Amino acid sequence: MSTVVRPVDEAHAHHLDAVDPLPPRRADFHVPPATGGAFTETAYLAGNSLGLQPRGTRAAVEQELADWARLGVEGHLEAGRPWKPYHEFLRDPAARLVGALPAETVVMNSLTVDLHLMMISFYRPTPERYAIVVEDTTFPSDSYAVQSQARLHGLDPGRAVVRLRPRPGEDCLRTGDVLAFLRREGHRVALVLLGGVNYLTGELMDIPAITAAGRAAGAVVGWDLAHAVGNVPLRLHDWGVDWAAWCHYKYVNAGPGAVAGCFVHERHLTDRSLPKLQGWWSTDPATRFAMGPDVDPVDTADSWQLSNPPILAMAPVLVSLRLFDEVGIAALRERSIRLTGYLADLLATVCADLPARVITPADPQRRGCQLSVRVAGTTAAEVCARLRHEHGVVADARPPDVVRFAPVPLYCTHHDAWRAATALAAVLSSGTLSYRTLSSGVPSTGPGERRDA
Repeated sequence: MSTVVRPVDEAHAHHLDAVDPLPPRRADFHVPPATGGAFTETAYLAGNSLGLQPRGTRAAVEQELADWARLGVEGHLEAGRPWKPYHEFLRDPAARLVGALPAETVVMNSLTVDLHLMMISFYRPTPERYAIVVEDTTFPSDSYAVQSQARLHGLDPGRAVVRLRPRPGEDCLRTGDVLAFLRREGHRVALVLLGGVNYLTGELMDIPAITAAGRAAGAVVGWDLAHAVGNVPLRLHDWGVDWAAWCHYKYVNAGPGAVAGCFVHERHLTDRSLPKLQGWWSTDPATRFAMGPDVDPVDTADSWQLSNPPILAMAPVLVSLRLFDEVGIAALRERSIRLTGYLADLLATVCADLPARVITPADPQRRGCQLSVRVAGTTAAEVCARLRHEHGVVADARPPDVVRFAPVPLYCTHHDAWRAATALAAVLSSGTLSYRTLSSGVPSTGPGERRDA
């Protein structure tokens, strides 16, 4: 944990919120009501699992419903935002968020579907070069996906899938160890597929360094950016990433199961020898409605599309991406470092003598806006249930013993971080520590005001 000592009283948290150079956009989101504790609103630190709903989302979806009711099929061309090219409205803001060219970017499908579509094209094993490299704590869906891809090629997943583990006694992969593996074993690696930010530990991987090492070894390098997009600045084009996929329902706040995004570097876009699964939307939009039997390919990421876009699901993505354009990911990253650092300092202080240990890297440059805390003597699920029902704090449990806190800079405050840290201390000390013992006595104001006594 951080060794910097800061005041732990509530008044200091309010002071930090008052002087922060980038106030949160909290008013632009629906913050759930608290189901327990002294405050009316939840301290919501689970945006790494599902982001909050922007207030503009309902109107955007209702506009599409109204156009459907008014126009029927003619909405494909005559809706306020015509449905036929709807995914194109998301292309530029998504490209800006991940540091890509518009032609390299497409919003489509769900994350694991996009991972499979990318691997159909970019996982092409040979007898000599066949391994898929993932981190041992990769998200389960990714693990299942790469194993099934190995089987699809007639390979034994136990041999084809290489799981990189931290050193004994450590929780996070060291970049140097990943690079050393690629130098040593890269000749048998067909695909490197790591998480940009590890879902369990919150570790931010060194994407440019690992990408360069993987490509130097002759491998294709893809990234699962589910926990990185909207969390940290990305420069996929400049870093030379071969391909990437991500979801929009965590830090991008586009709703449960939101439509995902995909990046393919421009050096691959004109390679028509790449194998692809194809469908109606893979073909050139200029000739799509000529209804011909053969695909008329386009040299953009659009050629990996399959079907016409789900309009009601894309509307929330459009709303969310506009928020990032308004605020800017660089400014959000600076605020994220301040918020996450403050939470780390609080946890180091109030949980110093309690059975809790932060497993996220202490270096702010090696983490996003997530701190994962390993608890002992109880389960993560029990801790999260008590945080919510006794203190109005929503965190996220990863069995058996990891509690994840994400002070998302778009809507979280220093006061939310204070509530989370002090609530965790209260839970782990069996309630002997309470808000009142750490409060300065200054009444809260604003959206997180206290409940009436």
